[in-house]
Amino acid sequence: MRYSRLFGKTLKTISRDIVMKSHKLLTRAGFISESTAGRYFFLPLGMRVHDKIMKVIEEEMDRAGAQKMITPVLHPLELWKETNRTKTTGFELMKVKDRRGADFALGGTAEEMFVDVVRKNGVSYKDLPMNLYQFSTKFRDELRARGGLLRVREFTMKDAYSFHVDEEDFKKEYKNMWDTYSRIFKRLGLDTVVVESDNGYIGGEYCHEFVVISDAGESRFLMTEDGSYAAHEDVAKFKKVGMNIDEKEEEMVEVEAKRGPKMEDGVELHKKPLWQQIKDVLFVDEHGRFILAIIRGDLDVNETKLKHVVDVVDLRHASDDEIRDVVHSEPGFISPVGIKDLICKDKKIVVIADDSMRTVKNFYGGANKKNKDLFNVNIDRDFKPDLEGDIAMAEKGYLSPEGKKLVDKKGIEVGNIFQLGLHYSSRMKDAVFTDKDGKEKQFYMGCYGIGLGRTMATIVEMMSDEKGIIWPEIVAPYKVHLVRLGDSGDLKTKAEEVYEKLKSCNVEVLYDDREDVSAGEKFADADLIGVPIRIVVSKKSLLAGGAEVKKRGEEKIGIVEISRIEKVLGL
Repeated sequence: MRYSRLFGKTLKTISRDIVMKSHKLLTRAGFISESTAGRYFFLPLGMRVHDKIMKVIEEEMDRAGAQKMITPVLHPLELWKETNRTKTTGFELMKVKDRRGADFALGGTAEEMFVDVVRKNGVSYKDLPMNLYQFSTKFRDELRARGGLLRVREFTMKDAYSFHVDEEDFKKEYKNMWDTYSRIFKRLGLDTVVVESDNGYIGGEYCHEFVVISDAGESRFLMTEDGSYAAHEDVAKFKKVGMNIDEKEEEMVEVEAKRGPKMEDGVELHKKPLWQQIKDVLFVDEHGRFILAIIRGDLDVNETKLKHVVDVVDLRHASDDEIRDVVHSEPGFISPVGIKDLICKDKKIVVIADDSMRTVKNFYGGANKKNKDLFNVNIDRDFKPDLEGDIAMAEKGYLSPEGKKLVDKKGIEVGNIFQLGLHYSSRMKDAVFTDKDGKEKQFYMGCYGIGLGRTMATIVEMMSDEKGIIWPEIVAPYKVHLVRLGDSGDLKTKAEEVYEKLKSCNVEVLYDDREDVSAGEKFADADLIGVPIRIVVSKKSLLAGGAEVKKRGEEKIGIVEISRIEKVLGL
C-alpha cells in the first residue's frame, strides 16, 4: 500500500478530551476515528490489525475443536423474556421494532440465541460436547463510554457457547478454553493474570477474567505476590481472623450514647476497638424488601457478594426517612436486635450476617434508638440472622484463603470464561438433549468471550513508547514500512525496486511515497504507526551501499544491499 493512497493519515492534533494512551495513539496514527460517543470507525490500518487479531483467535478456537457460525444481530425479544434478562442485564438493553410490530433486542450477548438454535436443531448425547462460536457486533447502551476502545457502546466480540451432558464434561471444556485463551493472549504478546470474577448479568455460578495488569484498566483485583490466588474485588475472599472468640459472653445491656452516626464516633465514645462494633447497612431491593447487612466494624460490605447471598438483582441504600418512618429505627443507631418487631407490618426485612460475626464476642452498636447503644451483643443469643455468608470487601494487606498477603492491582479485562450450568437451559423451554437412556435432559453450558477492539487497545497500552505504537509482528498492519527520502528519479527507481521486490515475496509493505514531505515528518509518522521494520531508501543509504533497515523500538540501524533485502528479512 502506497501511503499517498491510504485512507486515514496521521493527525498532528486531536481533541483534548482524548486522554487514554491507546485512544490517543490509535486516533493520531489513523487506525480509528470516532463516529459518535462509544462508536468508532475502524479505518484501513485499524481494520488490518482487527482482522489479524481475529485470525489468531479463530486459529486457536478451531484448534480447540470449536465450530464457527453466526447468529442474527437482532434477537427476538421473547427469547430475552424467557430468561428474564430484559430486566436483569448489567447494561441498558437496546430495542427495536420492525414494520410488523415485532420486538427485537440488539444483542449485547448471545446466550439465548445459541440455546435457541441448538434446541431448534434437536441434538442427542452423541452430538455433545459441542462448542459454537461467532464474531459478531454487540450493542451495549453504556451510561459512560470512555477510554476509546476500552469502553464502547458497539464492538466486535468473539463469543462462544458450549453444551454438555453434565458438569463433569463441562469442566473439561472450561479447562480447554482456559488453555486456549492463554495461548491466544500469549501469541498476541499479552501477559495475562487469570482472575476469579463476578458472573453479573451473564448468569451461572463462577467465572474468570483474563486481565492484563495496567493502570489504564478498570478492573481492580487482589492477588498474592506469588500469583497463587487472584480475584476481582467483587468476589475476592480472605481469612477473617478470630478476635476474642474465647471471651465469655456477657449480659447484653443498653447504655446512653450521645454520639454522631459514624462508626468512628462509637469508637471514640466507648473507647472500644472498631472490630468489636457492629456495622449495620440497610438496603432496599428491587422487590421493596429491606435488606439489613451486618458485618464486623473494621470490614466493609461488598454489595456484589450481598446480592448473590440474597439472590437479588438490584440494591439501593435506604433513605434516612425510610429508616425512621418505615423501619422505626434511627440512622447511625441501627441494630439487628429486635428490628423485625419494629418495622411496619406490611413491610419485610431480611437480616444478612457476614461470617465475620462469628469471629467476635460481645459486640457493641446501636439500639434502634437515638443516642442509645447496646453492649455485649452476640449472634444466635440476641438475634438470629435470616442468612449468613461472605459479604465482606477484601482489601490489600488482608490474608488470602491460604494465608498469604494480598496486594491490590489494576488491569484491563481482555477475555472471560463463564460457567453457566443450567441457568439458561432451565429457563428456556425445550432446551434439552436426548440422553442415552432416551430421556430428555437440560444442557449444561459454558460461555467464553473476547472483545477484539478492547484487545487491540490493550496491545497499544502495553506496547508503545513516547514516539508511538510498537506492534507485535503477528498483528501489525504491515510487516515493513518503506520510507523514501528525496524525490530524484534515481531514488524513486530504487525505492520502487525495493517496493516491488517486497511485494513479490508476499511481504505486507506500507510505502511512504509522499513528495515534498520532510524526512523528520516521515520518520515521526513511521514511529507513530508502529510497523515492526522500517526500511529507508535515501541518497545517504545508497552511498553507503543500499537501504537502511531498523526495527521499531530499537536504535540499531543496518545498511543492506537492495539485492539482499529479502534474505535479511528472512524471506
